[in-house]
Amino acid sequence: MIKRHFLLVAAGVLVLLMAVAVIVRLSFADDGGGQGGPGGGRGGAQEVAAVETTERTFSDTLQLVGVARGQRSVEIASTNTELITRVLFRDGQSVRAGAPLVELQAREQEAGMIEARARVEQAQRDYDRAKELVDRGIAPRVNLEQADSALKAAQASLEAAEARRGERVIRAPFSGVLGLTTVTPGTLVGPGTVITTLDDISTIRIDFPLPERYLSRVQSGTPISATADAFPGSQFTGRIARVDTRIDEVTRSATARAELPNPEGRIRPGMSMRVTVRQGQRQSLAVPESAIQYEGEGAFVYRIMPAEAGQIAQRIEVETGVVEDGYVEILSGLDAGDAVVASGLNRIQPGAPVTVAGRSPSQ
Repeated sequence: MIKRHFLLVAAGVLVLLMAVAVIVRLSFADDGGGQGGPGGGRGGAQEVAAVETTERTFSDTLQLVGVARGQRSVEIASTNTELITRVLFRDGQSVRAGAPLVELQAREQEAGMIEARARVEQAQRDYDRAKELVDRGIAPRVNLEQADSALKAAQASLEAAEARRGERVIRAPFSGVLGLTTVTPGTLVGPGTVITTLDDISTIRIDFPLPERYLSRVQSGTPISATADAFPGSQFTGRIARVDTRIDEVTRSATARAELPNPEGRIRPGMSMRVTVRQGQRQSLAVPESAIQYEGEGAFVYRIMPAEAGQIAQRIEVETGVVEDGYVEILSGLDAGDAVVASGLNRIQPGAPVTVAGRSPSQ
């Protein structure tokens, strides 16, 4: 019985000693926080990175999606049903206006040209003979006039025959880059059969819908920039060339056409482009996007303010404007030169003590 009481007393003493040890450890931990705690601050303060509110250039922008088109684009097709005898181009070749692309079978037209030339030669001989006789006074002048008319008719017939022969050669209507083709010598083509495509891509046109409420703010000459998923990180610049005179009754938008140079031929017709229309510039206060925290329809920052024991993070509601190049426009709530917490806002409480990384407490 005595042994049991002794064990109970010993267990109670052991529990009491353990409780005292925990209390002492917690006390030492609190004292050590003055030297360095979580976040690396002093006296329990959270260490933060700070940035000053400065002025930056902002512009009002419209973000729209459009489709790239060549300055001139056409499908090369035949106007006649005939066999192809020669293909005179390569896929993707750059050609000049008037360059021959395809020759069609033209035996009938060539025979017509031979016949027409023979008639011209005969008419020329008849004219020369009539002129000689008239000059010698042997034949009446009316014979010379008839011979002249016959010669001119024969020459017109030859020109018509040459034109018919020329129709059997399909030429590039303008300078540009040819697309792919599937035709070869011996292919039978007819009216509407697409032989290849031709695009002038030295300048690219981008057509995009412009909501009618922006018509008064966008006009010819307005600068634009465009990006494409095919070229991440690349930006192409140009200007609005014109805005269509009609507004679509369903979408309530007009088609705007922008033009931009494409000297390297990177942009291709049919490519989807994201267009940014800029509408003037202004100077406004700004902070990095990482310094802004949004809550509902409002936004706030933590401004670093002096306090008795150092600095604190003061929560300030701000009115924001546009976001551009990683910075947020500040319309109200801050002044130029105000220091705000640059990142890690979710770890800070309003009024909490902070220290700025790389800056002594007295700064």
